[in-house]
Amino acid sequence: MPQKVAVLGTGKIGEALLSGMIRGGWAPSDLLVTARRQERAAQLRERYGVEAVSNAEAAKSADTLILTVKPQDMGALLTELAPHVPADRLVISGAAGIPTAYFEERLAAGTPVVRVMTNTPALVDEAMSVISAGTHATAGHLAHAEEIFGTVGKTLRVPETQQDAATALSGSGPAYFFFLVEAMTDAGILLGLPRDKAHDLIVQAAIGAAVMLRDSGEHPVKLRENVTSPAGTTINAIRELENHGVRAAMISALEAARDRSRELATGNG
Repeated sequence: MPQKVAVLGTGKIGEALLSGMIRGGWAPSDLLVTARRQERAAQLRERYGVEAVSNAEAAKSADTLILTVKPQDMGALLTELAPHVPADRLVISGAAGIPTAYFEERLAAGTPVVRVMTNTPALVDEAMSVISAGTHATAGHLAHAEEIFGTVGKTLRVPETQQDAATALSGSGPAYFFFLVEAMTDAGILLGLPRDKAHDLIVQAAIGAAVMLRDSGEHPVKLRENVTSPAGTTINAIRELENHGVRAAMISALEAARDRSRELATGNG
């Protein structure tokens, strides 16, 4: 039987995780939620049949605590939780940029902490959740985190030293694709297409390209070359992208996201 799990600060991602866990076999009676607003707690209770409790009550009674509050709210939450979290609780953090050492310093000595960076496709069960172990987390703790986050997509273990890079690539990654679709839609309108038709064309192209990347086993360069015929339309577009430094801009953007993740870790947020 699954252990009792509490989701603290249940916003959109927390709710997606809660829903995924129920679909994945957790009984609502094995799940607890906390929320800042009473009406939100009541909504979750009614929607999923779970018990809504205080943060302190969750810490006392759940085997696993999943902290889904914003990074800037994590310090206050830990101050509230610390007196109530025994050292045998598994604490899973979903906050960008905050290292496991931050939690270990504020909780009982020996508390196992797992750091997870997921992303918004958790809302449609297509998340990528990147998982790292703290000092006291075991392989069993990592497996338990994978079991939980696997209900809303894929998981990947990395050393914690790679978490800031993973946040830049994957945690923020969906926003880059939304930005690209937005720009391509505007281009479609400029070329004479109605917005809805431009949107549908681009979204389906994105879905098809993503499935090919996932399932073909081919390098993206090879897949691009397959579309790029000599003196054709695609190579002319690629030339313009290169002329405008799109590749370099993307690298710089990801470096900026990584650096911001590091700033969050040092409290410069």
